[in-house]
Amino acid sequence: MRVTWSREASENLAEIEDFTARDSLERAVRFVDALIDHAETILADNPRSGRVVPEICNPDMRELIYRGYRIVYRFKGDVLEIVTVFEGHRQLRLSESDE
Repeated sequence: MRVTWSREASENLAEIEDFTARDSLERAVRFVDALIDHAETILADNPRSGRVVPEICNPDMRELIYRGYRIVYRFKGDVLEIVTVFEGHRQLRLSESDE
């Protein structure tokens, strides 16, 4: 299955990298690269491996957890779209799931 990243998810990754880069740019880049690799590697072969997002209860809206971050994705035909990425302690806002 092909994995794509929404504009919001890409912007969130940039924000995560910017925030983490305050301590170490190298570490920030490695972390974001690892998060992307984790999501794409797992989801390309096992698209339903993530849990259903509790706030939505839609079987086509799922998430993976990576080092405290929620990677929320949905199915769009034969494409899996990563909708958003955010800190795990936060709840998903409905506006983040509507694109």
